Amino acid sequence: MKGNLKQELRSLKPVNFAALTLAGIIYAIGVTVFIAPVDLYDSGMSGTSMLLGQVTPAFLHLSFFLIVLNVPLFLYGLRRQGLASTIYSIYTVGVYALFAWLITDVLPIDVSIASPLAGKDLLLCAIFGGVISGAGSGLAIRYGGAVDGIEIIAVIFAKKLGLSVGNFMMIYNVILYIICGTVIHSWILPLYSIVTCVAALKTVDAIVEGFDRAKCAMIVTTKPVEIGLELSEAFESGVTQVEARGGYSQQDKAIIYFVVNRFQVTKMKSIVHSIDPKAFISISEVVDVFRAEKE
Repeated sequence: MKGNLKQELRSLKPVNFAALTLAGIIYAIGVTVFIAPVDLYDSGMSGTSMLLGQVTPAFLHLSFFLIVLNVPLFLYGLRRQGLASTIYSIYTVGVYALFAWLITDVLPIDVSIASPLAGKDLLLCAIFGGVISGAGSGLAIRYGGAVDGIEIIAVIFAKKLGLSVGNFMMIYNVILYIICGTVIHSWILPLYSIVTCVAALKTVDAIVEGFDRAKCAMIVTTKPVEIGLELSEAFESGVTQVEARGGYSQQDKAIIYFVVNRFQVTKMKSIVHSIDPKAFISISEVVDVFRAEKE
């Protein structure tokens, strides 16, 4: 046990802490400069902290609730997430809370009645607040941390409730926005907050999974050698071939597995069908591609 702890502590990297510092600052800017000034709500524990900050005495600041709500959740998920990830996450939330406090209470930035950049335009604040906070969240996830403890709870409890992680978080946020609308006796701000949530989720996907996802082509053909050679020569990359048999025709065939980017799909289909017009091609998105390092 001690050996594992030491190993996880040794795995902590200064570059990750640098990236997580930036992530926490970016997230704080998105929330305090765009979302909070016009009383919109973030998602997850951050949104819950914003609501609690509105309905409790003024000395109980947003930063206070961020720490109180998130840190116990990260510690609760320690066994599932691992020590390194927990440390990264608590550090990121700490940076977020610190800069949220600095921006709202210390730095000469007036965020008391409107966004310094978008004024009182709710749509602009919802979109840019979501995109900027999503960029911070995505950067945190990419470097092993997190800025919201609801993700930990979703991973632990979603399966037990028969839900996906995404559905669990969506249900939590819907309930949060319903409570917000009930508390403030208005549905305009909670509805705009949904725009913020969607913009943030799309940005997180783009940061974590990349803007230009690769495409996986599964090619079922009777001419695997010719197609494989032509694809390798045209794209200067290897192909993987798996022997197969047609379920209806009982004819010997092969499946070629080939990864391209979205700009190469048309050329790839043209090459395949010029050699085997009857070839069946299935194309799907690939979130990430890992290549073995050459020794």
